Amino acid sequence: MTAVKDSVHDYISLDPVAAELVDTPAFQRLRHIKQLSTVRLVYPSASHTRFEHSLGVYHLASRALSHLGVDGDRAAHVRAAALLHDVGHGPYGHQTEDLIRRRTGRDHDEIHHLLDGTAVGAVLTDHGLDPDRVADMVDGAGGLGQLVSGELDVDRMDYLVRDAHHTGVPYGTIDHGRLVRELRYRDGELVLAEGNVQTAESLLLARALMNATVYRHHVSRIAGAMLERASERLVDGGVPIEEFVRMADHDLLVALGERVPDLGRRIERRDLYKRAVWAPIDAVPTDVVELDYEATRTAEREVADAADVSPESVIVDAPSRPRIKESRSRVVVNGVVRRLEDASELVGALRSTERTQWRLGVYAPEAVRDEVAAAAVDVLGLPVRVTTPV
Repeated sequence: MTAVKDSVHDYISLDPVAAELVDTPAFQRLRHIKQLSTVRLVYPSASHTRFEHSLGVYHLASRALSHLGVDGDRAAHVRAAALLHDVGHGPYGHQTEDLIRRRTGRDHDEIHHLLDGTAVGAVLTDHGLDPDRVADMVDGAGGLGQLVSGELDVDRMDYLVRDAHHTGVPYGTIDHGRLVRELRYRDGELVLAEGNVQTAESLLLARALMNATVYRHHVSRIAGAMLERASERLVDGGVPIEEFVRMADHDLLVALGERVPDLGRRIERRDLYKRAVWAPIDAVPTDVVELDYEATRTAEREVADAADVSPESVIVDAPSRPRIKESRSRVVVNGVVRRLEDASELVGALRSTERTQWRLGVYAPEAVRDEVAAAAVDVLGLPVRVTTPV
């Protein structure tokens, strides 16, 4: 076994399959994909990568399998899937995921093409593992796939603790040791054993607090929106999408600086657009809350025309409606498997909080912020008061 020192889990022991997978180019690339992408423009110490996170997910999966009594071939496939679950990410992780999905039809957890005829696939095959079965588990298929991608997956357990550790905030702290020990399979579903409603609630609460303070920080949202627009222009300008997908963070930053300099250099120097509009959900018309990709771009052009500024000077950022995926976690209560949302009053309170924290953002360079704010109010049908960011 190969031992790797980790800042969160101390020593992580890699089995022979994992040790070989780690040395493949596809996995080594994860050293150059930051876990928190543009969040590090807010929290300077958040420089950890998807490489170390993937090792952590592998570690927690190994522990969970041991507690579940799963071993042999089944466990080997789950461990491989846990280790490889992020190899499909593009540069800057989730920040470019929508662009990649629109151009390729793939999500980051669809990795069959990365295992077919590649060094990663060869390692799996050499050790008697089926690459298609591993890829299916990365996508959450089957009972054991839920451990890698599901409401109670070890991916979430690792990144909450790891992200809190590296940002320095106390909000992502969870008892992942208990979570892993209390996992059970009931009728093909991954559940938490009797007496663990509060354990499940802790995961829910940690995610909600991290959303508010880290993942959805307005500076990260602005930078992420700028990055997506710049990346779109880069691909439209001739960079093949499959080349784009395999870039590392630094590759993308260099390419943007050279080929989309107005946005690329701003991102590199943290010279970001400002909030012209920052509106709560109750102040935003329903059709604006539900803007799709094409409608968002149309709104940006209309706001730019009304403000008499260049189209590149306006970004409309309408997040999806707030939802709490973890509320569907299953917990055994009085011998019966129940969804957490049915067993915990905390879920309702957190849903209300998530809704209250939702914001529509309209961003623009500081020099034209007032003009863009006034135009956005007219075009989007917003009350004037939302042009003052909070």
